[in-house]
Amino acid sequence: MIGKLKGVVDTFGDDWVIIDVHGVGYQVHCSTRTMTALPQVGEAATLAIETHVRETEIKLFGFQGDNERDWFRLLQSVQGVGAKVALAILGTLSPGDLASAIALQDKAMVSRAPGVGPKVAQRIVTELKDKAPALSGGGTIGLQRDIGDGIASNAVIDAVSALSNLGYSSEQASRAVAKAVEAGGEDADSGALIRLGLKELAG
Repeated sequence: MIGKLKGVVDTFGDDWVIIDVHGVGYQVHCSTRTMTALPQVGEAATLAIETHVRETEIKLFGFQGDNERDWFRLLQSVQGVGAKVALAILGTLSPGDLASAIALQDKAMVSRAPGVGPKVAQRIVTELKDKAPALSGGGTIGLQRDIGDGIASNAVIDAVSALSNLGYSSEQASRAVAKAVEAGGEDADSGALIRLGLKELAG
């Protein structure tokens, strides 16, 4: 099985790239986020690879790193999520943003991905909330501990959204709000959480 490709970018397609490895061209399907991050034709590139073997074809999926590939595998453990939907989600949300969405039980964020309806988004945030911490790097999923069962209050969701709108990443915002919940208590309103979150980010 192919787990990694290191070569030169040869050709770009709509959702795939051909990587030339010593004269052999491998067609690799990637998310839009990964495609955008790839260098220009003729330049060196390295992709983590997931190989899918079917009766009629062998298909390669490429990722910027092992963490993104692990998320690709994990997403497909959810009913209704195949390779195409998993790639669409990873093209819309970074691994950090996806971890935040699951920690906050924010199905609306997940459903921003093309082809992901509310029911599938709900299954993703529900079924993966106990599996995702291993892939989160200990960041945003820590928020679950501070909000009990991992289902965020409206105040917490509003605070994270407000900090994100100020330009902070979802991961930074979630981590800051987690600290704000510790400092302000679970009954703090969104305004208090935003102020405490900004103080945490400034520190």
